[in-house]
Amino acid sequence: MENQTTAPVEQSEQPKDVAQQPEATPEVKDTVLAEATTEQVQEDPKVINFKELIPEDYKDEKSLQNFASMDDFVKSYLSAQKLVGANKVAIPNKMATDEDWDEVYKKLGRPDKPDDYKYSFKDDEINQDQLKSFNETAHRIGLLPKQAERIIKFYNELNEQQQADQAKVFEEKQVEAMSNLKKEFGPTYNKRLDQAKKLATETLGTEMLNNTILKDGSRLGDNVSVIKAFSMLADKLSEDEIIKGEGTGYVTASEIEKEIAELTEDGSPYWNKTHPNHKKTVDQVFKLREQLNG
Repeated sequence: MENQTTAPVEQSEQPKDVAQQPEATPEVKDTVLAEATTEQVQEDPKVINFKELIPEDYKDEKSLQNFASMDDFVKSYLSAQKLVGANKVAIPNKMATDEDWDEVYKKLGRPDKPDDYKYSFKDDEINQDQLKSFNETAHRIGLLPKQAERIIKFYNELNEQQQADQAKVFEEKQVEAMSNLKKEFGPTYNKRLDQAKKLATETLGTEMLNNTILKDGSRLGDNVSVIKAFSMLADKLSEDEIIKGEGTGYVTASEIEKEIAELTEDGSPYWNKTHPNHKKTVDQVFKLREQLNG
């Protein structure tokens, strides 16, 4: 048994120039718990340009240019929706009727009737007829009470300022007229002005002289040209007529002279100091002579 030998196993020869390739190692998957999470393998979100989402017909809308993202647009839309409610007033379009606008005015707070307007000022501070007319117009155009009162206050203040400015102009024009007339009339200023006054008030009346305003801002009774015209007319009339100092109407100079002659004739009370009518006659003659001499 010891002498038995085992024949060696014959090895197959490999080419010396060919390297032996190692066998491929099979891929082993990670366990469930060792796998990457969904968040770890999720790709980065794609950035979306909001303006690219806008349809072509609306890309030029200025109101959409302020939105940089869909998030901004949605927030703005939701905010606008919150403003929509029962207390909001829809503005009528150009096809709306007067009745449609009346509903709007009513919701905004316009009184139901013109007489329902109430103001803070007193009744005697404004003309009631004018106020009634104003209220009717205010109601028709939909003014709220506060708006109406502010308009009235504005025009009252404007009117007061205009009256103050006008009074100042009247005063300046009057001073200017008197100064010019004094220079022109000289020593006869008072006499000629009195004659002009009497003739003007007798023919035109004080209301017209005080309330007629001319283009230069002066009143008719303060206008230099008007005063001079009445003065010249009074001078011409004085040859045959003089203006009464009291009362109304005119008497001629000859009539006054005739009356003076009758009162001062011989044997009249004018010459008899003991006569009970002496003083009365003397005073009467004195006044007539004043009229005659201007």
